[in-house]
Amino acid sequence: MEKQDALWIYEKMNEIRQFEDEVHHIFSKGSIPGFVHLYAGEEAVATGVMSQLDDDDYITSTHRGHGHAIAKECDLRYMMAEIMGKKDGLGKGKGGSMHVADIDKGMLGANGIVGGGFGLATGAAISIRNLGKENVAVCFFGDGGANEGIFHEALNFASILDLPVVFICENNQYAEGTAHRYASATETIAERASAYSMPGEFVDGIDVEDVFDKTKAAIERAKNGEGPTLIECSTYRNYGHFEGDEQKYKSSDDVNAGRDCIEEFKKKAMENEWLTEEDAQRLETDAKQKVEAAVEFAENSPEPDIDSLYEDVFA
Repeated sequence: MEKQDALWIYEKMNEIRQFEDEVHHIFSKGSIPGFVHLYAGEEAVATGVMSQLDDDDYITSTHRGHGHAIAKECDLRYMMAEIMGKKDGLGKGKGGSMHVADIDKGMLGANGIVGGGFGLATGAAISIRNLGKENVAVCFFGDGGANEGIFHEALNFASILDLPVVFICENNQYAEGTAHRYASATETIAERASAYSMPGEFVDGIDVEDVFDKTKAAIERAKNGEGPTLIECSTYRNYGHFEGDEQKYKSSDDVNAGRDCIEEFKKKAMENEWLTEEDAQRLETDAKQKVEAAVEFAENSPEPDIDSLYEDVFA
């Protein structure tokens, strides 16, 4: 990792944390329709991966997709407007929190279906191959999604065709309220890779440098025509599965409980002289100001017109 990588990562980590904390606050006031599933706590995964992608690389996301979208450089203003169901949102206010997408940024969408991104990312990888591009598709999913049938179908198919796709499991230890240690027959998700003849990596998902290093190798492998990789990032979410979740299932003994990926990276980045205290304060302030501007933009955005129900549909 170089200094420019570290500065970008710290900037995006803070944007995600500030954004999610603000959404938590706004939701508590009743200003957001539907459910929200917050990404705070998992910032190291999104930023460690996305720091190595550009707009021509594709990602598919989950119902907990705000962090992926922010790290993929989606505009905070249009994201906040979408979450608040406003006309100026990325999806014109029609998709909300669980369906944030920006095709121009390669963000193929958050997804309300558990495991919904597997087929989309594999399909995107086929398009990269068929069009002769030197890009990669990245599929984010949770430990719960790893127990869906399409997990096995997608990994098997991607391996058969040596597709340029990287599968990233964000194991935050709970699939809604079901503990990974209870629901998985294997100790790790990563070890399942051997069944599909692809590398499987277990990563400390709180350590952004570990995510960065392991992902870099997997992306290079995919772009070199060497096929897919499965990476499991052990992480933890600060909030509940959804806003309003009492989280009675959590324990102080949980893996990664009490760790903060932003604070850990800040300390490491300063030790490596990638980041100064002045840099950190500037980036933290910038993130706060960007989120405040996004909230103001969203609040001033108009409600969608009723006639827009008949736009952007196939029939």
